[in-house]
Amino acid sequence: MRKIMIAAAWMVATALSACGGGGSGGGDNPPPPSTSAQNTPTMQTPPANSGSNAGTTQIPPPKPPPAVNQIQVVVENYYGIANQLLANVNVCIAGTTNCVWIDDILVDTGSWGLRIQSQWLGGLPLERVTTPDGGMLTECAAFGSGVTYGTVARADVKMVGETAASVPVQIVGDPAASSVPTSCSNRGVQLMNTYDAMHAKGILGIGFNSADCGAGCVTGDPATGAPPVGWYYDCTSATTCTPTLVPLASQVTNPVSAFATDNNGVIIQLPAVAPTGANFVNGTMTFGIGTQPDNALGSAKIFTVGTSGATTGDVTTQYNGATDTMAFLDTGSNGLFFADPGIQQCADGFYCPTSTLNLQAFMQGQNGANATVNFRVGNADSMVAAGSYAIDSYAAAGPTGMFDWGLPFFYGRTVYTAIAGKATPGGTGPYVAF
Repeated sequence: MRKIMIAAAWMVATALSACGGGGSGGGDNPPPPSTSAQNTPTMQTPPANSGSNAGTTQIPPPKPPPAVNQIQVVVENYYGIANQLLANVNVCIAGTTNCVWIDDILVDTGSWGLRIQSQWLGGLPLERVTTPDGGMLTECAAFGSGVTYGTVARADVKMVGETAASVPVQIVGDPAASSVPTSCSNRGVQLMNTYDAMHAKGILGIGFNSADCGAGCVTGDPATGAPPVGWYYDCTSATTCTPTLVPLASQVTNPVSAFATDNNGVIIQLPAVAPTGANFVNGTMTFGIGTQPDNALGSAKIFTVGTSGATTGDVTTQYNGATDTMAFLDTGSNGLFFADPGIQQCADGFYCPTSTLNLQAFMQGQNGANATVNFRVGNADSMVAAGSYAIDSYAAAGPTGMFDWGLPFFYGRTVYTAIAGKATPGGTGPYVAF
């Protein structure tokens, strides 16, 4: 099974986004290990009566404790979809130890805010955010694969030693908001309120912004003050909802930006994979840039991204004689998406060349920093048929003018995403670096 999923920065009218499912990560008081091979530790028993230590028991040194600002992320065969980067998150009633552990959360640098399907909260009574007239605050989040709709609630979001205290999250498919407004459903190709539609239990948006809508939802239309249609709603009942303005403090929030420390960005590090892909890979997501010994910026090159209008979150990419002004790095996209009519396509729009292609593009940040990026495109059908799910040559046809550097770009790299307005050793975000 394969699904085209594309992600991009929020608040871009033509932006596309993504989601998928499967995997496990790290956090506070993790549950028992999954049965997946990569998460099952093995114990090596030293041979008895050997060498100078004959007659003694060799005990391996203990593993160092996990860094308080780093969790495991994984790509594996879960729901049969390639290149889905997943992590675990602890969600708690704000200010309490009443929590639920939720795995299989899509890690998405192309959006911001935590969205969890209500069924996985196990009835955890999170405090819903209300509007000034006492109604429920609900939200419609649009992705290229569809939309998520649900209430906004406050929760403590915990990952390893980090806590985002009392931040607004979206409860996707909350029964309390059972009727999806038409202006919301019209924004996407499908409603992703179920596990089968989303192929994950939620989306962890850790991209450039702190709040998912921003000033546009605070002040409304510059001329009329009217709230944006298809974003936030004031619901006086489960079925009676009208668009509403929302202060930043009530908007669904990128939890990383709300950490007490290590809150200026994230680092995704994944190992390289073979040209034909791998069945799974383990990687890390490290919080903060230049705030701890394990998150130094080092020699990574900084590419600033657009901060307004159609270039929000974007760099540029020159490929095949054209300049794509809407180009972005995004773990939420499960492939590289770009236009090239010269590459043979599979039946579903992914690329299926007869042999692996070695290609090249030129990436440039808004600050003029640039780099030549070598990448490859393989036969998507044959790689999936062979059982590969972590694939760096997985690509599909995309719209002209757009180059989506999805998860395949991240294999074999250390990629930094700096949050807007946050100071880092490389300057104030937003930027990407690698």
